Amino acid sequence: MSRVIVGVDPHKKSVTIEAVNEHGQVLATGRFGTDSTGYRLMVRYVHEQWPHRRWAVEGAHGVGRPLAQRLLAQGEAVVDVPAKLAARVRVFDTGNARKTDATDAHAVAMVALRTPRLNQLAFDEELIALRLLTDRRDELSHLRVQTVNRLQRLLTELLPGGAKRDLSALQAKRLLATVKPRTLVGKTMRRMATEEIEDLVAVDAKLKAIKKELRIAVVARGSHLMDLHGIGPAGAARILSDVGDVARFPDRNHFASWTGTAPLDASSGDQIRHRLSRAGNRRMNHVPHIAAIVQIRHDTQGHAYYRRKLAESKTPMEALRCLKRRLSDAVYRQLVADARTPGADSADQQQAGPGGHSGATSQSSAADLHTPVIGSSDKPQPGPTESTLPRTKPRSNPSAASVASPSRRRAGAVKVERPTGRTTLTATSAGAHSTASRPRP
Repeated sequence: MSRVIVGVDPHKKSVTIEAVNEHGQVLATGRFGTDSTGYRLMVRYVHEQWPHRRWAVEGAHGVGRPLAQRLLAQGEAVVDVPAKLAARVRVFDTGNARKTDATDAHAVAMVALRTPRLNQLAFDEELIALRLLTDRRDELSHLRVQTVNRLQRLLTELLPGGAKRDLSALQAKRLLATVKPRTLVGKTMRRMATEEIEDLVAVDAKLKAIKKELRIAVVARGSHLMDLHGIGPAGAARILSDVGDVARFPDRNHFASWTGTAPLDASSGDQIRHRLSRAGNRRMNHVPHIAAIVQIRHDTQGHAYYRRKLAESKTPMEALRCLKRRLSDAVYRQLVADARTPGADSADQQQAGPGGHSGATSQSSAADLHTPVIGSSDKPQPGPTESTLPRTKPRSNPSAASVASPSRRRAGAVKVERPTGRTTLTATSAGAHSTASRPRP
């Protein structure tokens, strides 16, 4: 029996599904609630009719994550359909292409049917817990920035000149101890600053504890991403939780495109140029960015590579983007090396990356993953693609090629003269004859 694709358009309060067969014929549609009763009805409705099925959830890492996790926990096969692909199918589909829940579910099902390389989701409790800890750490980090900003605003009015950047809780306590306001406004601001310092101390303690927990979780998964200079427990946890299975990336170029570190080709005619890519996973793009900043500030091979790009007349931002691409390749090599079988020769895994760290060899591969040569290159941007036009066939008569063909006279511009009565067109090419327009009858 052929497998049925169940396209899902998830929302906060409702879920719209559409089932299609392998020929793209619509079998059934339905709308269910997201509560426990609606979920049971939806699963029972699908299970009773199609024993061989595959769920396609739009935005399985966003609004569709709760539904996708429920289905995975029950052993269902679930693929993630990016919202951009579904939008393209909906726009170019026949009909009025209006955006409704039914058309969205149909577009999701058709994408899953026609796209063989969608991300196959898997239920990994350790990876889910790692993602939750990483999200919690990012939220605490944002909360700390907001707390420090409020504290600096208060200290600016309490102290002449305010406080410095990157203020710590201990430094804020020392500065606030020198302030003895006598007015009601000053006393109120001092009390508010004291409360902000207490909040900052609490947030720092939570960040320290969650960093320790992330380090233990990353090491427990057998990852060596923290060996790369500039990547800490939070960055390694973000990479592991967002990447999942590195085998879904055929090579380092696909991985760089997903992280947003690969430049986009913007060539036109004889002008070959590339522009900054703002696509891809922006949270993953932040990890090599921080690692590049750390390597530039220290005496590392990444710093030497950055200085070499500046010597090649690149701007600081262009040199930083080149280093980010090299770091993306190093991360991919490390992920591939970590995914290798335990019995692999450890000597084959020693290859220096942009930060001088051990990675995979140029021929390394993960389990069930064929990886082409992934050695790093000094060229951060790809060159022009080869021409796909058919080559001109050589002439059958070789003697005819030696005979010079008569030169053709190129047509020049045409000047328009407007004497009284009629218009005369005069060609500007050498040897060309002027032609007068015939008078109208």
